[in-house]
Amino acid sequence: MFQPTALSEVSDAIIECRKCSRLVEYRERIAREKRRMYQDEVYWGRPIPGFGDPKARILVIGLAPAAHGGNRTGRMFTGDRSGDFLFNALFQTGFANQPTSISRNDGLELRDIYISAAIRCAPPNNRPTPGEIETCKPYLQYEFDLLSNIQVLIGLGAIGFRSARELIWPRLKTALAPRPKFGHNVRYQLDAWCLLGAYHPSQQNTQTGRLTFEMFVAVFERARAELNRR
Repeated sequence: MFQPTALSEVSDAIIECRKCSRLVEYRERIAREKRRMYQDEVYWGRPIPGFGDPKARILVIGLAPAAHGGNRTGRMFTGDRSGDFLFNALFQTGFANQPTSISRNDGLELRDIYISAAIRCAPPNNRPTPGEIETCKPYLQYEFDLLSNIQVLIGLGAIGFRSARELIWPRLKTALAPRPKFGHNVRYQLDAWCLLGAYHPSQQNTQTGRLTFEMFVAVFERARAELNRR
């Protein structure tokens, strides 16, 4: 039975994973075909592990890598518009050393934050199946177990929020009902953990105005305030 003792072991296992045939076929096909503007680049085309500060007190959970973002660059939220929105917000709130991220070797450093996702392969139409989410779930659990300082979890979008909630739920000392519901900048205190929700910084949300930059920054300011109170 796989029982990792270091984040690097989890990362290695994620990168080698081929459990979901639909996702394997899609991520590899995208890596071969490429987008015209990236024809000269070598796509990553594999599952993507989490990354960030191993001593982080905040865990951010997104949905999945973008087909021509993380699936191209090999790092979550790196090289796409969602990442531009996220890393700028992290920079503005002191959790990142720079406001953009274009490659794995661009000098980005996260402070007190670790970024992960419910699904590690780019899914067709950004829609993983429930079975694929369930298959990928152990990797997130391994990361959470090894990130021993986590105090605040931020779920991006409904799936990211649900994944964050389900990390905490089995560990609660006292059963609670009903389970927390997703919403933007909602807050739930679950034993020692604070659970926050945020709209996902997808272009569908940011270009329509459903999620403004100020709204997104407010979530990370709230996370910072949570840490300051502890």
